[in-house]
Amino acid sequence: MTEKHLTETRFDRFDLDPRILKALADANFTYCTPIQAETLPIALSGHDVAGQAQTGTGKTAAFLVVTLQRLLTRAAAEPAEAGSFPRVVILAPTRELAVQIHRDTLVLAKHTDFRIGLVYGGTGYQQQRDDLARGIDILIGTPGRLIDYLKQRIFSLRRVEVVVLDEADRMFDLGFIKDIRFLLRRMPAPEQRLGLLFSATLSYRVTELAYEHMNNPVPVKIEPDRVTAERVTQRCYMVANDEKIRLLVGLLRRLDNARVIVFANTKRETERIWGYLEGNGLKAAILSGDVPQQKRLRLLRHFTAGELPILVATDVAARGLHIPDVTHIINYDLPEDAQDYVHRIGRTARAGAAGEAISFVCETYAFSLPDIEEFIGAKVPMADLEPELLALIDPASRVRIPRHQRLERDSPARGRRPKRSDPAGAEQGKPRGKPRAARQASDANGPPDAAQPPSQSGAPAASSEAPKKRRRRRRKPSKTATDGSQAQAGPPNDS
Repeated sequence: MTEKHLTETRFDRFDLDPRILKALADANFTYCTPIQAETLPIALSGHDVAGQAQTGTGKTAAFLVVTLQRLLTRAAAEPAEAGSFPRVVILAPTRELAVQIHRDTLVLAKHTDFRIGLVYGGTGYQQQRDDLARGIDILIGTPGRLIDYLKQRIFSLRRVEVVVLDEADRMFDLGFIKDIRFLLRRMPAPEQRLGLLFSATLSYRVTELAYEHMNNPVPVKIEPDRVTAERVTQRCYMVANDEKIRLLVGLLRRLDNARVIVFANTKRETERIWGYLEGNGLKAAILSGDVPQQKRLRLLRHFTAGELPILVATDVAARGLHIPDVTHIINYDLPEDAQDYVHRIGRTARAGAAGEAISFVCETYAFSLPDIEEFIGAKVPMADLEPELLALIDPASRVRIPRHQRLERDSPARGRRPKRSDPAGAEQGKPRGKPRAARQASDANGPPDAAQPPSQSGAPAASSEAPKKRRRRRRKPSKTATDGSQAQAGPPNDS
């Protein structure tokens, strides 16, 4: 961290346990960031905190220091009772953020004997279940998998002393609202536990929902008027849709020793971008919700280690991930939500470092730019699109994802049923239906055996299966028919 990013408040100024101070020293944490300097005195005194600060300013360390100090100064309640009773629950909206919080917790708690558990969906179901059943002090996870284990009575929430909601605006958004309420209502009352809530952006609606489950939280806002990181240099290009790939390749070829995240709005577009980058000699990887969890974690490790220079991602990588030394963020598609723009460009210029955010204002998403500028309270500088920036690209240079990889991704193991026309379905023993035209032709010509040459006896060749009898429809007499015509159509008169 740079000195400008830090304050004059030292961690050893607070009455922290020596084991915490030793871990902070090992991690080279001496001075607090603004959000840490404001949060620690309030939370250490036992008051709930609702903190807002731009991303990448140390919110994770703030709530971890408070959490560890509370556990070290308070004895575990009723330790003799059998079962798994976590004392701390930290909720994260994404699996990647949960993994990152777990990693940071291990660093700050390495001189303690607390049992730390990680629970998230997508992988390791039985292993996570067994670890949780053996007992955990600090439980970190995503809401869906936690609710799954809770309903199986693998653990109980009735002894929770601290609950942390990280990236709260996403946690309380859309489908997370019911999950969060389900978990919080099974914990002790807000007066009996410490509640910590942190996010880069907090709307009035989200704040109201959060306050329902906290005990008069003290709001802590660090520079709320500047929602984007201070050291991010922003610029945008007005570009046509068919020039975006050429501009992207041209910009990336000009960057030396850069670590770049390219954001697109859909997973299909990330695949298309990846194909052109790979086809033009730029090594890249895709990070989206369809990528299996183990592969996502492996890609993040390679990208963090510098082995992978370019990551093409959807907004699954826009929240809470701390990847050091990301030099550039490129918004290939402008996000439709202005808050997502803040979270995207917050992946660079973290911990006081410098970074650059480049956005493409195209025909499809240009309408998002005014909302983004209104939200961040500033104009995004418009750069001149020089012809030299547009790389020459052969349309045939695009690399496509192999079909078998798409089938594996869409296999029933991932909860999707293969299409009837899909060869994978045929390999699994599922019959493939005939096209409608073929069925109609077959019905018109009779059963399949009728088309075979007759045998020497003159009879048609025997079939291995008896043909199905077709049910004949009974024809109703016409309403307009006269009595005379009905008489003619009826049986002969015997008289």
